[in-house]
Amino acid sequence: MTIIKNARIIRDGSITDGAIAYKNGILTALPANTEDCEIIDAHGAYLSAGFIDLHTHGGGGHDFLDGTVEAFLGAAELHARYGTTTLLPTATSGTYEETCAMFDILAQAQAQNERGADMPGLHLEGPYFAPAQAGAQDPRFLKTPKPEEYLPILNSTDKVLRWSAACELDGAMEFADACREHGVLCAIGHSDADLATVEEALKHGFTHLTHLYSGMSTVHRVNAYRVCGVVEAGYLLDDLTVEIIADGCHLPKGLLQMIYRFIGPDRTCLVTDSMRGAGLPDGAESILGSLTNGQTVIIEDGVAKMPDRKAFAGSVATTDRLLRTMVNIAEVPLCDAVKMLTETPAKIQKLSDRGTLDEGKRADIVLFDENLHVIRTVVGGRTVFEV
Repeated sequence: MTIIKNARIIRDGSITDGAIAYKNGILTALPANTEDCEIIDAHGAYLSAGFIDLHTHGGGGHDFLDGTVEAFLGAAELHARYGTTTLLPTATSGTYEETCAMFDILAQAQAQNERGADMPGLHLEGPYFAPAQAGAQDPRFLKTPKPEEYLPILNSTDKVLRWSAACELDGAMEFADACREHGVLCAIGHSDADLATVEEALKHGFTHLTHLYSGMSTVHRVNAYRVCGVVEAGYLLDDLTVEIIADGCHLPKGLLQMIYRFIGPDRTCLVTDSMRGAGLPDGAESILGSLTNGQTVIIEDGVAKMPDRKAFAGSVATTDRLLRTMVNIAEVPLCDAVKMLTETPAKIQKLSDRGTLDEGKRADIVLFDENLHVIRTVVGGRTVFEV
């Protein structure tokens, strides 16, 4: 058994001084006798459940579409150094063969992963997107959902936990029905839908919005009348959850504060949407997507940009940076910011074995200092990073 003592524990919306214990990778009650326990002194550091990132394409020079186990392990290790204990490897729109190859690669990486964040399953971001909202998605691969393509995937693997699509496309509602039948979280992303279409999509299982404000419709005119879009649906529909890229670049302070105030920490989770440039310095050139079919991007001003600098190409953030943005820039209370990185994403993705420090949950733990910099990451009871 391991005990972490002298910690400021963030749990249930409050901060208390105390200790936690875990054994065989599971959180447990503190023992009466600590004689045979490994003791870790936190020296007053903050302690919370490990951070969960439901949307990341890679980091440390690796992208999950690289098609190698090394890429999966390298990105998982990079993000673990910054407090991420769970991540969903995310694929941008690419070839069908590249996407399907990820299933076996993930299985191999899961078996070999000893130093990185846990990877319970995949997030497929595309290829069923609206061209007008493509953003950094490669328009060559965008298409409408066809059952002869997505059903073989859903029927052949349990590795897909989440799939993002534009709900207004022909066949999108049937696609969402199929995802729901297979237990896959269906999210609206890169979409030009109006509010009425989102309301209908919600009935079919589209319950989440992929990176709110990025790649989605907002208020626009149709025959002189204003029509609400996907953004407004996130505020109005209580059964929708949302995610935000809180890197301090994709969304300004005012929008971060609006989302916190009017959608709230129970329906909002933080994601990096990081690409392979996460962890690399400004000025570096990188690639969004696979090495063979990806797009060249520039890392500048703490974010990845398309070469013409007219659009972002994913972030280079890590989860600790999201925490600092919400606390230091958006002025969100620390406990709520932590909730948006732990309990809320776990509930959104139905990862019932993690996200809180309750006994019986996975021992996924992060310790960080007063400046919100990570000093220790514990994944499933194993310390994978420490300062």
